[in-house]
Amino acid sequence: MSATLHPTEAPPRPPFWTAARMLKAVLLVQFGFAAVLFGGDMARVLPQLASPSNAPALTEPLRPGDQTRRYDPARVPTREASPNSRPLPATGDMPSRLLFEATNWDGQRALVVTGAIAGGDADRFAEYIATREDPEIVFLNSPGGSVGDALAIGRQLRAIDAATAMSESDVCLSACPYILAAGITRTIPEGAWVGVHQHFFGENVALPAFLAVEDIQRGQGDVMTYLNDMGIDPLVMQHALITPPDEIYILTQDELVAYDFLPAPEE
Repeated sequence: MSATLHPTEAPPRPPFWTAARMLKAVLLVQFGFAAVLFGGDMARVLPQLASPSNAPALTEPLRPGDQTRRYDPARVPTREASPNSRPLPATGDMPSRLLFEATNWDGQRALVVTGAIAGGDADRFAEYIATREDPEIVFLNSPGGSVGDALAIGRQLRAIDAATAMSESDVCLSACPYILAAGITRTIPEGAWVGVHQHFFGENVALPAFLAVEDIQRGQGDVMTYLNDMGIDPLVMQHALITPPDEIYILTQDELVAYDFLPAPEE
């Protein structure tokens, strides 16, 4: 005998969370997160677009107390390699991630490191040197990039007791000075650009504000500990902390000595 509905009974309602509705809900949540992240990126960019830096261009001569310059890592002015330096592309032609080139320099095993520091470059660097004899000196020419990768590369250089160096036409900006700091000795001639500014440490603006602040503070603490471990005066960070990302503070030779990048000149 087949079951029949009582005249007063309502037919059963279908479940609210059908597969189609659940899929739509997931998509809406994903769109929401995408909107928040996009908004956060715009919040970082729009202030710079609305009020761009009025600092002088990087090519303007420096004077003590007048060392802050406009900075765009994708538009570093071209500086032709010095005739007396190892062969390198001009700064305007640098690759979008680090390029490693083994060579010989004055009888030393040398490594030329050129280009922006991209995420994952520390792992690439470790793989590169694992297959070769350790370099004795590493030449740097970089507009900077990933802070975490720069610190990791620096620790690898210190572990193999390598020196770091630049020529008078090289640049080492943003995160690059952390690699420069790792050298057991550092050669930075007059004319080389070594510059610092504020960094993002991967903070996510979708997180609560206190978590973003905590992330930034932890990143700054890691950098200061690293600099101290490398024998660099962490007070160099005072210039980085007050210089916005679209500007760069170029260190003078006297400051490079004061913060222990260079030894004090002999009297």
